[in-house]
Amino acid sequence: MRLRSLLFVPGDRPDRMEKALASGADALILDLEDAVAPTAKDTARRAVADFLSQTDRAVALFVRINPLDSGLADMDLDAVAPARPDGWVLPKAEGSASVLDLDARLADRGDRTAPILPIATETPRAIFHLGTYADAPARLAGLTWGAEDLPAAIGAESSREDDGSYTAPYHMARALTLFGAAAAGVAPIETVYPAFRDTAGLEAYARRGARDGFTGMMAIHPAQVPIINAAFTPTAEAIAKAQAIVDAFAAHPGAGALSVDGRMVDAPHLRQAHALLARAS
Repeated sequence: MRLRSLLFVPGDRPDRMEKALASGADALILDLEDAVAPTAKDTARRAVADFLSQTDRAVALFVRINPLDSGLADMDLDAVAPARPDGWVLPKAEGSASVLDLDARLADRGDRTAPILPIATETPRAIFHLGTYADAPARLAGLTWGAEDLPAAIGAESSREDDGSYTAPYHMARALTLFGAAAAGVAPIETVYPAFRDTAGLEAYARRGARDGFTGMMAIHPAQVPIINAAFTPTAEAIAKAQAIVDAFAAHPGAGALSVDGRMVDAPHLRQAHALLARAS
């Protein structure tokens, strides 16, 4: 499943869900958690279930449920699981134990295969479990992170400097998410860029994410999707360079290091080249 861009859509706004299908996003995240007021949860569950049942799945449709310990998650699953979303987003996840918990609850409702994408940094406890996702079930789709709930949980004034860059604790949370995903062998997904009218800032942010190793990003507005897709789609130049490395090692299978286009490359470069070509296919 290609996940360059994942667009959040409030679960109680079926009109926005319909419009979001044309956004170009690789996946929609139909949200039953933060985007929905407590008084609108039942309405949102019905709207999401109806949308899932009536919509052609040309776009992957994920559902973000409420946290497992909120008292609302089972009601979300009871209402939505029969409509078989293409995947689930798990907020306030705290390591592989949370994924195993949701896996069991889904299996009880007949869903044993739909992928799970945890939001892996929203509680203080979660930070200490980012290395455990390698033990999660095979349906783990990736890891993503958030910079909004964690500062509230620890009493921080903000997760960002005045210029919008992250403060040190959230740089760490981002990095640990990236490494946790790599250790688990799943896709690392960059978090949202809240200033949706700041297209230049979004482009720079998304390109930094791709540079650092993230393979996709979440979005909060349809206008962000084309910029995100462009940032996480390998360029023709990058594909050509990767293919040259793969071809060089294929022509010299016993080589440990080779010169390609005037620079030395070895096994790590070959792994990077294969990964880039896989993303481009």
